[in-house]
Amino acid sequence: MGILGLTSYVGNNSHFFIDTKLKNTNIIIDGNSLYHHLYFNYGIDKRHGGDYDVFADLARSFFKQLFLCHINPYVLLDGGCDYTDKKFETLKMRAKDRIRVAHSIAGGSNGSVLPLLSREVFKTVLLQLEIPFVQCLAEADWEIASLANQWNCPVLSMDSDFCIFDLKGGYYPLNDFNWKSTSKDKDNNEFYIPALCFSIDKFCAHFNHMNKALLPLFAVISGNDYGNIPAMEDFFSKVIFPLGNVRNAKRNNLIHGLLNWLSRFEEPGEAIEKVLEYLVDSRKDGIRKCLCAAMEEYKLSDSHLAEFFTKGTPLSKVPVAMDMLPDWVVVALGKGKLARYIINVLVLQRVFLATQVDDSQLPSSHMCSLPIRQVMYGLLLNGRNPSKVGNGAQGKNKGLLVEEYCRHDLTLGKSQVKAVLTRSSESLSLEAIAEVSLPVRLKILLETLGVKPCIVDAVSSHLILPVAVTCYWLTHSVPKPKLMQLQALLMGIVYGELRRLECDAGPRGPTDDVKIACDRLWRMRVRQTDMDIKLAHIFCQWQACIQISLYLNQLLCNPLQQPDISWLYSGTFVHQAFRELKQDRSPDFLLSGCTVACKLFKDILSAVLSDVPADFFQTREKKAKKFTKQQKDGRSKERRSDTEEPLSWRNINNRFSLLLTDDE
Repeated sequence: MGILGLTSYVGNNSHFFIDTKLKNTNIIIDGNSLYHHLYFNYGIDKRHGGDYDVFADLARSFFKQLFLCHINPYVLLDGGCDYTDKKFETLKMRAKDRIRVAHSIAGGSNGSVLPLLSREVFKTVLLQLEIPFVQCLAEADWEIASLANQWNCPVLSMDSDFCIFDLKGGYYPLNDFNWKSTSKDKDNNEFYIPALCFSIDKFCAHFNHMNKALLPLFAVISGNDYGNIPAMEDFFSKVIFPLGNVRNAKRNNLIHGLLNWLSRFEEPGEAIEKVLEYLVDSRKDGIRKCLCAAMEEYKLSDSHLAEFFTKGTPLSKVPVAMDMLPDWVVVALGKGKLARYIINVLVLQRVFLATQVDDSQLPSSHMCSLPIRQVMYGLLLNGRNPSKVGNGAQGKNKGLLVEEYCRHDLTLGKSQVKAVLTRSSESLSLEAIAEVSLPVRLKILLETLGVKPCIVDAVSSHLILPVAVTCYWLTHSVPKPKLMQLQALLMGIVYGELRRLECDAGPRGPTDDVKIACDRLWRMRVRQTDMDIKLAHIFCQWQACIQISLYLNQLLCNPLQQPDISWLYSGTFVHQAFRELKQDRSPDFLLSGCTVACKLFKDILSAVLSDVPADFFQTREKKAKKFTKQQKDGRSKERRSDTEEPLSWRNINNRFSLLLTDDE
């Protein structure tokens, strides 16, 4: 939700706020607003696919400052898209905007597109710090406001809808929440966070002490995500607002004028009838119903989440469209153990694939992970009753299809993706997944990734899934990754492991070689402003594969240990590592002096290479020369067949292989 322009309008009027010293309180946090705010506003790189270690450190620092001030956070995360489709057009518009912004960033301009795995990193931090959180089944705004009023505590967010809800404990915009300026109160030596609290009373007093009950009507008329009613354009074209002293943009003038105009009425019903006077008679009844229904979104009652947090009670208020979900799925969704992505698949059979800063001249980086998504769709939809599914593809009798929205060139494209049932999963229903034995679930995962079972013994348990995904990525990425790109990626994993060892070392600290290696590799991050978009596209495909593989692993009840994403990928590091490798600096040289790092790199590289043909990284030209030489040497037909086989294997398993050039 959100009212276009209201955040900036309110932010430009300091008299709507109260200076506070926040401490000793519970606080309800809009998790989606928080992780966007932290990533976008504190100088973390947004061009190279995400610096997840830096982001995780920042998130931990934020919560530690809350703890210092005895502020107890309760985090609510958005769930699936609105199943009524009232917000569908808004979602498409935002997806198109992100495509344009990502393209601008790739070209060197400023902009903000959230790196793909940021939400997973944020959830991991919440779990590590034991911060109470819930993943709602739908959008979280109403639940946030209801729980805050039930507990009489403030809300922390960046959503302008919280200016409309009548919140007992107040609304704290993140832009004015100065958590990095924590101070100690001279009177009682207690730490506090200086912050501005939006006052709905001051806001309404500024507009002739208008009735608070008129604010939901203001939100609906001016246009929120749910209430964009086309007839309001006719209203705005005919109504004459009172003149106001607003010097800013046109949108601010509209907000100011509408609030002044509404302040003349005693209650919403009177204002609605006045609005209808400006509209055509034949449309009035329908518009009246639309306005009243949209205003209901702002009516609060007790939240069912209070018992979730205090007693551990599972989510009880399940929307009608989701009542077909198995209990174990609902419980896992609420605890964040399943991705919200699967809600959209199950309820709508429609998903939006998040935009990355990739090469817009190539197919979307999500194309690489398509076969994994198809298997996951098969597991989710196998045995589903079409009559109980929402407005997506199966609801239109199109079989086991999922409607995907994704970047196509520089536009938002739509495609119908067929769910795939493998031999191992065709008899498996969603209800039964949690009861299936570990070997069966592991087999489905490894078969989907196309890796050998022996890979589970090749590396430490927390690295098995990343290594398996890397093997998959090598054979499905377009263009085909080069050896140096693989080495740079694996060096990023090694760097993350060193940082993890450094953080887990305790009071004694890490060994000298680990500390020295961490410091040296930290300084190796990208410092240049230029960007290799072709290289970025290769790594974006790896992230797309990691993301959907994490989701599949979760759906299969984690047959493999879930990795900590914050230690797996640092965009600025892997980009610079690739540059160093191109300058003839070997991995051994870059990791020299640290036995742990060198051994780990060799172990994971060996695990990956053991799963692809021996000549995988040779160019076709070299393969052809080798084949010719073998013929001249009179090699046997059997040996020639062995030489040709790896190329055929790659073509069979990579539907994009015909697009590869000789150099690639």
